Amino acid sequence: MSAPVVERRLSKVSYRAKAPLRLGLAGGGTDIPAYSDRFGGACLNATINMYAFASIHPRGDGKIELVSADFGRAVLLDAAPELGLDGELDLLKGVYNRIIRDFGGGEPLAFTLITDANVPVGSGLGTSSAVTVAVVGAFREWLRFPLGEYELARLAFDIERSDLRLAGGKQDQYAATFGGVNFMEFVDGDVIVNPLRIKQETLLELENNLLLYYTGKSRYSATIIEEKVRAVQHDEQVVERMHHLKTLAFEMKRLLLKGELDRFGELLDVMWQEKKRTAEHVSSPLIDELYAAAREAGASGGKVSGAGGGGFVYFYCPGATKWRVGQALSGFAGDIRRFQFTEWGLQSWCR
Repeated sequence: MSAPVVERRLSKVSYRAKAPLRLGLAGGGTDIPAYSDRFGGACLNATINMYAFASIHPRGDGKIELVSADFGRAVLLDAAPELGLDGELDLLKGVYNRIIRDFGGGEPLAFTLITDANVPVGSGLGTSSAVTVAVVGAFREWLRFPLGEYELARLAFDIERSDLRLAGGKQDQYAATFGGVNFMEFVDGDVIVNPLRIKQETLLELENNLLLYYTGKSRYSATIIEEKVRAVQHDEQVVERMHHLKTLAFEMKRLLLKGELDRFGELLDVMWQEKKRTAEHVSSPLIDELYAAAREAGASGGKVSGAGGGGFVYFYCPGATKWRVGQALSGFAGDIRRFQFTEWGLQSWCR
């Protein structure tokens, strides 16, 4: 079907999608191809009720308008089979280029695409990948091309890592697509998503005892990931630490399934101390101060979500310690964010 026919038929219809952000609970970093392609990786993550949104509005004037509400940027372009990558909203252009190449027969489309997210890019919650998944999901809703969950997540991964050459791991696209609490294994270039059947009272207790804190400092995760890639290639001590992080991911999964949350919180501290040694900029003076204050107030463990360096930090607060930890962090410039776990991944619809 040619693009003009699509525009005339659907010009009054909007195609929307949303994909959840995620907390990285264990094993983060072992999903980086430099490590997982050699040794295999494993990550434990859970999606939360913070989202990336995408909305496509077909238009009939032969123009493409890309809008990122997160960055407050918009570009208006002539519709073309391929959009040049010039540093201005390249993530959105990269998705469009791949969609036209793989599913559009090389024919340009005219539309307005608007993206937004509940938190800034660089927060450590997998925001960029969730945006990519949401945009692919909105295009799938519009063009009706057949992609299952694994295929869609892999396409989002390929767009980010191969087409746009953005440094990163493999877990974020799959978390945003599948949703829920998942244990992911990365073996021989493949990704296996294992949804975990966590008892409801265990999940509610974990949600209650985790304190999520936004430092107010976003960071460019690619820099930290590139440090880890170099370290994995040249530093055997870092490789051993990554092995340990992978082992801890399996143990954290076991504890979560058995509902042993206090031990889960204690292992968060072990994992954080190990993760800090995998790259120079995983932590920062501010994060170290936050962590020390939270621990002194009663948190048994915690970590930065994502690659590190800034964004969101979370702490496990056993018993009645959560309010004291919150009080201890109130003297810093960031803020506490309430959240809930969600079982749903990518959702799309038209209106």
